[in-house]
Amino acid sequence: MKIIITGGAGFIGSHIAERYTKLSRNFEIIILDNLSTGRLENIENFKDKVTFVKCDLSKKGKWKSYFKKASYVFHIASLADIVPSIEKPEDYFESNVTSTLNVLEACRKYKCKKIIYAASSSCYGIPKKYPTNEKELVKPMYPYALTKYLGENLIMHWNKVYNIPAVSLRLFNVYGTRSRTNSTYGAVMGVFFAQKLSNKPLTIVGSGNQKRDFIYISDVVDAFILASKKNISGEIINIGSGKPRTIKELANLICSNKKSNLPKRPGEPDCTWANIYKANKLLGWKPKVKLEIGVNHLIKNICYWKNAPVWNKRSIKKATKSWFKHLK
Repeated sequence: MKIIITGGAGFIGSHIAERYTKLSRNFEIIILDNLSTGRLENIENFKDKVTFVKCDLSKKGKWKSYFKKASYVFHIASLADIVPSIEKPEDYFESNVTSTLNVLEACRKYKCKKIIYAASSSCYGIPKKYPTNEKELVKPMYPYALTKYLGENLIMHWNKVYNIPAVSLRLFNVYGTRSRTNSTYGAVMGVFFAQKLSNKPLTIVGSGNQKRDFIYISDVVDAFILASKKNISGEIINIGSGKPRTIKELANLICSNKKSNLPKRPGEPDCTWANIYKANKLLGWKPKVKLEIGVNHLIKNICYWKNAPVWNKRSIKKATKSWFKHLK
């Protein structure tokens, strides 16, 4: 059985690839990645069990031939983060929309059995209802959220028109080892762990009472594999813990050092909270890793963030200038 993972050298994609190398059944695993955010180090421990292809999915090329006789396609590749998407929306459209179109056309040409898409819960914007279910009004607040939602629309449209079996998983706040450590100001976990390593204050946005639905990477991988195996198609499914926690709680779990507060940012919800009833009903899935256990595992592997940028109030203010300018 052939498995294709786009963005397979990145955070989520590499964990999916590694899981397949550990299953009892033999799989041919193809990783397609342009390494813009992915890293070869992420697949170093199992590189002899996968085929790595460096390619740009937004451009037509020989990479499409790898889809021949493919069973499952996990389309994880995308550009993430809010500020860069505001500053370079064209890059995000090419990565998150054009690439999705090209992947779908490869699936259509070679009649792949199913595509599973990594969508984003950021499409909900600032929801009116909590916990938020899949029928909530979609209100993207910035180009990253919009382009991920446009990609999801393509997935669902190709499913309807061309009968390509597809499932879209709307991921909430995924965390774990191998998350991005590049120079872009991004997810709170990476920011906090780099600050902890350098014995610097943890920078908390606003009061810290805002809640986030943190979901550990192994639980997310479980959801992707179940979505591929279950006899379902044309479904959009939330994947989160269903138990949001405050940023203050997270900061205290990571570090008891001094904290510093930043201004509340426009366009950010005070709470992300997944209604995961559908995931449980259709996939038979439920999260297993509590935040305390997940964070403790990351603390034991904290050296992963040793080369990550260490942010402070001044550098964050500079990095998020476009955020306040365009989303106010």
